[in-house]
Amino acid sequence: MTPQRWVRLPILSTLLLLFTACSLLNAKSNGVVIPETDDIVIENGQFRLVIGSDAITKSLVLKATGKECLMPGEPLALFSVTQERPYHNEIKLGHPNKRTTFQADSLYMEGERLIVGFELIPYQAVIGVEVTPAYITFTLEGFLTDNIYPSYLKITPPPATEFTLLQLPVKDQKYFGEWLNVSWDDEVAVNVLATDPFAYIDFERRNGYKVLKASALKEIKWEGTSAVLIVSPPGELLDNIAQLEEDFELPKGVKSRRNELINASYYWTGDLCPENLEQHLHYAKMGGFRTMNIYYTSFEKTVGYRHIGNFEIDKGRYPNGMEELKQLLNRIKAAGITPGAHFLPSHIGRSSQYITPVPDYRLNLVSNFSLARDLGIADSVVYVEQNPRGSTMADGCRVLKAGTELISYEGYTTEPPYKFTGCRRGIDNTTVNSLAKGHSIGILDVSEFGATSVYIDQRTSLQDEVAEKIAAIYNLGFQFFYFDGAEGVNPPFGINVGLGQYRVFKRLDPAPLFAEGAAKSHFSWHMLSGGNAFDVFSPEEIKRQTCRWPLEEAPRMRQDFTRLNFGWLGYFLPSETTVGTQPDMLEFVTSKAASWDCPISLQSNLKRFEEHPRTADNLEVIRRWEEVRATDWLTEADKEALREGNREYHLLINEQGEYELVEYEPILTAAAGSRELRAFLFNRRGEWYLRYWHIAGDKKLQLPVAPSRATLYKQLRQPEPFLSTSQTEVTVPLNGCHYIKVTGHTKEQIVDIVNKSVILE
Repeated sequence: MTPQRWVRLPILSTLLLLFTACSLLNAKSNGVVIPETDDIVIENGQFRLVIGSDAITKSLVLKATGKECLMPGEPLALFSVTQERPYHNEIKLGHPNKRTTFQADSLYMEGERLIVGFELIPYQAVIGVEVTPAYITFTLEGFLTDNIYPSYLKITPPPATEFTLLQLPVKDQKYFGEWLNVSWDDEVAVNVLATDPFAYIDFERRNGYKVLKASALKEIKWEGTSAVLIVSPPGELLDNIAQLEEDFELPKGVKSRRNELINASYYWTGDLCPENLEQHLHYAKMGGFRTMNIYYTSFEKTVGYRHIGNFEIDKGRYPNGMEELKQLLNRIKAAGITPGAHFLPSHIGRSSQYITPVPDYRLNLVSNFSLARDLGIADSVVYVEQNPRGSTMADGCRVLKAGTELISYEGYTTEPPYKFTGCRRGIDNTTVNSLAKGHSIGILDVSEFGATSVYIDQRTSLQDEVAEKIAAIYNLGFQFFYFDGAEGVNPPFGINVGLGQYRVFKRLDPAPLFAEGAAKSHFSWHMLSGGNAFDVFSPEEIKRQTCRWPLEEAPRMRQDFTRLNFGWLGYFLPSETTVGTQPDMLEFVTSKAASWDCPISLQSNLKRFEEHPRTADNLEVIRRWEEVRATDWLTEADKEALREGNREYHLLINEQGEYELVEYEPILTAAAGSRELRAFLFNRRGEWYLRYWHIAGDKKLQLPVAPSRATLYKQLRQPEPFLSTSQTEVTVPLNGCHYIKVTGHTKEQIVDIVNKSVILE
């Protein structure tokens, strides 16, 4: 496309350059300069790129400050082309036959295009350049190949597989966003990004700099592939990307990142239906959730990974089908909660209509073989021409797709005759068939997550067919989207992860307010404005794993101008094997998330909510932190403190009914080290407080402290009476979270008191 607002480069013919060179010295028009040195200067109002006639990039300067962004002393051609081997006869004879990258070595302007020549190889590339105030676009328009190969050489020129549209040696800045492909600091941001899902965007780490790259892959898209260069102050980068998204009609990644719900935690449910909606809304409101993520199992006729792909509404739970689901979504919105949809768009279940009775021809195969012998109906050995060495041996993934059936195998040989052995025919209720020698078969791309689903070949129309089904459901009134299982595509993953998501995203109407996904590639940035959500960790591991994974990732995602989701937090009942989900665990995760302006997600379970004695306390923790997020209550100093993984904080409501953030420490030896008691100590305004509760029971706690030196609170606004007292002891309730203010004692003495406390029935 050519947006009307773009400024075209000047038309300068080769002839004009030859005969009027003197008059053109230092000429400048709409972004191009032909200077005395024969360098080519391409610039907009924000930056200037200088390229030598030898195709080496010489300078990349932010005009506002004059800052040079390229690494000095690192000559690198702006363009290159890769062949799997040399094809020109003399080059083939003179150089090794291997995958070879040829760097550009000449460059000149012709009209509105750059003409690029390369070392050794005879053809040239034609690069269209468009200058706009926000960015500059480089597009592979084609190649000049006429009469460069002898007539006997029957190839489609050029014999290349990859063309590098841009490669810039950008000096290391303070930050680098590997997802967006942007190097930046407080002064400048340098960004190389795609204009559609087809350009391959990547970078290479070097000593003191990174090579930011954009390539066209012949197997994906050749002519017409484009990428843009943005150089601007970091505060203007998103505005420039927003303009790009508008010009190229891309998903609005910038707009979604600026949505007021971008940091809102969501209530996740996989069993929602009209009958239990009010129960779910009750708990969602208790947790202060502003959004609700609804898993496809809430409305699918057949649930589980094995059935993904059917996408049929369950008439048992939704007698009026889609209309009833639409009404359910309207009820959620009426409750002030934004509903979102959670699908696995690139997975096909092994019990779905796309597998049985005949597997679809558009499923992805990870390798292909030719039958070396006829395959009979009863054969348990499959003979093939190619060596199966390296074929998968993972349980459940040893699956051949052969005609109308799927065949499992137990092993294979790597010496002739090559064969798959221990074969079981017609698995997954597929139709057994016979095939003649020479027929093509392949190993099915079975998902590594449980081996209950398989992946779509993104080169086919199947992803679009599935996308239509998903969109028909989403468009009933869902408002955000989760792309689960997005890693389930065929290579190249750097293209197909984002392309698979885009084939769904562009059909969602209206476009999601924001989206998340289980995997991301460069183009996903425009869609996955929320990054990813981490999976469930056990109660005993959740604090450590939060520090290890989401807390580690959060600052890296910030460098991509993006937040992440700190997790699908499971909800566990206390038992003999686990203390269950407790308020301090939820507070730890959600406070760390809030410090990076990130949300959490809670996986609902109505039965566990009802049975867990601490549900009210657990959801109150989330409610408080959700209000903090919504009102932007935390200061930058608060956030800096919260980000330290070894420090724990509690958000209390003080005597004036206002939020107050205090740091507290766990007392791991409370009640002689009993796992049943959770106890935390904090100092507030020079006085020590104990926050405590029992993990499950409605019990009592006896503490060896004089009643005159202790004050009991459920809320700090109003003291509460002790259950019983003596001159040296107090007995307090353990049926929920309480505070005790202890005076006249040191911190060490209070810890000793708590250690000597006794849990009473």
